[in-house]
Amino acid sequence: MYEASIHHDGSELYVLTPGDGAIFIGDRVTLRVRTGPDAPVERVLLRTAPDGEGEFRTLQAVETTPAARWWSVDITILNRVTHYRFLIITADGMRWLNASGLHRHNPTDAEDFKLVAGWDIPEWLESAVFYQIFPDRFCDGDPANNVRDGEYEYRGVRSRAGKWGEVARTVKMEDQLTYYGGDLAGIAQKLDYIEDLGASALYLNPIFSAYSNHRYDVTDYFQVDPHLGGNQALVHLREATFRRGMRLILDIVPNHCGVAHPWFQAALNNPEAETADFFTINHETGEYESWLGVPTLPKLNYRSRRLREVMYQGENAAFRYWLKPPYSIDGWRIDVANMLARQGEVDLNLEVGSGIRQAVKGTRPDAYLLGENFFDASSQLQGDFLDGAMNYSGFTIPLWRWLSPDRVWAKGGSREPVTVGPISTKEFVRTLDAFRATIPWQAARMQFNLLGSHDTARIWTRLGGNRDHLRLAIGLLFTYPGVPSVYYGDEIGMQGDEHHNRDTMVWDPARWDSSLREFYRRMIALRKSAPALCRGGFQWLLAEGDVAAYLRESREDALIVVASRGAEVSSLQLPAAVGGIADGTRWVDVLTGEEVTVQAGGLPLKRVPAGVMIWRRQQ
Repeated sequence: MYEASIHHDGSELYVLTPGDGAIFIGDRVTLRVRTGPDAPVERVLLRTAPDGEGEFRTLQAVETTPAARWWSVDITILNRVTHYRFLIITADGMRWLNASGLHRHNPTDAEDFKLVAGWDIPEWLESAVFYQIFPDRFCDGDPANNVRDGEYEYRGVRSRAGKWGEVARTVKMEDQLTYYGGDLAGIAQKLDYIEDLGASALYLNPIFSAYSNHRYDVTDYFQVDPHLGGNQALVHLREATFRRGMRLILDIVPNHCGVAHPWFQAALNNPEAETADFFTINHETGEYESWLGVPTLPKLNYRSRRLREVMYQGENAAFRYWLKPPYSIDGWRIDVANMLARQGEVDLNLEVGSGIRQAVKGTRPDAYLLGENFFDASSQLQGDFLDGAMNYSGFTIPLWRWLSPDRVWAKGGSREPVTVGPISTKEFVRTLDAFRATIPWQAARMQFNLLGSHDTARIWTRLGGNRDHLRLAIGLLFTYPGVPSVYYGDEIGMQGDEHHNRDTMVWDPARWDSSLREFYRRMIALRKSAPALCRGGFQWLLAEGDVAAYLRESREDALIVVASRGAEVSSLQLPAAVGGIADGTRWVDVLTGEEVTVQAGGLPLKRVPAGVMIWRRQQ
């Protein structure tokens, strides 16, 4: 049991910096480790690798309380990235402590704790809660700009005006050319609703000119689609968000454009065109590189220096342009960031990503740079490209698979999916730990956590209408390290599978799941107000059977989250002592008001219902 009490993470309790959290070359930083007061720890050593060469320093036992012993050492930051781990010497041997936990074997450097100099979370992002909107489906604020039946033809399909409230599909070209009239004016009109929910930031799916309703086939990176209201509508929306202190990030598609983009049409028709090297085209056959072989989405070729200039390097490049007045957006979500600037043997992902980062941060130092990645984004989260990634693999998918079976479709295989999960609680915990261990704590705090998006089934549908599991998922969304996001309509119980996940927003309160919306409001309010959730550390307390519990702790605040996917447990002695929690500490359930006191090293819970419990330390 004593091993569970040995803990370090990158939060303010364990990494003491001379300033407000940002770390710079030359700074003197204090690193701390917490162990149980009776743990048979004889020595603690820090291993760093300045300039790539291993170095050991001895930590001093600086404080002992009834619940914990603290060890401390000071280091000077010499490199942009400081790798470190701890060697724990005990009466029964030695163990390494790194970001993935305790190990008796010598682990690789990949899972070392890391500090990245000059990289800190934007202040506004600490307490941010995002609300994701698919613009065409949220609110029709200006019917005058709606797409009309047969207004245009694209790849043999004519545009269609859908009826608000009808079931919307996403698969066929006919579906992609069906519009429902949502626009930026409609979003502006509904900011009171979003503000009442508690969200403080908006993430909008693409708004630039395109032929499809999803607008990932952009035809002009410098023009808001007229059917959304044009550039001036974005100015008005931005002014409205400014008045409410709300933030706004936009979706950009730098990996590919639409087949109708003038750049591509010029290149396709003329090998000598100014934009010919923006793409990879065989002019003898007419074949060209596209995103996943989709012919409407030709892939951009970042071997072109001129393309880099237009997209991010130039003073008025696309990535810079919208960060400046009068738009002054607060950051970008980069579509398929994992595929950007990759074509077969050519891999310029990190080179181009670094350039994008320099351009964005050079224009707006506090901008949030977010990337889409359904897989392992760790290579892009080391301080030289993304701030955070859409945390599918490190949060969303493991949570899905813990709570219900998931499906995997094999390319080129049968039409029947492979069913995976549900996974055990221990496997769920190991997966979360594995993905968190590969990135600096600074990046972990900026991961974009979500229960679903425009690319996935809605969470209510995925969980089969299980309300206990839904409340559990929501509770974890707002208490796990990272930045939470709500997909529009999830808060009122909208449903839909992968092909029906972009239905029009329901604005009739009589059709809302009002109790669900109220639960979202409570969780959002807690996330924004609790210092432990905004900047606190993370430590597992329990992962047994169907129950997982963790501690979030900052200097002045602490919460314990208990998640149970199974039937009600009649009683549970939660091992609070492993989190350095002393006997006599009082805790209150933020959802029910019930109070308990730590006794004999445990938090005595008379019952653990299915769903989520959130306990907050009382002063």
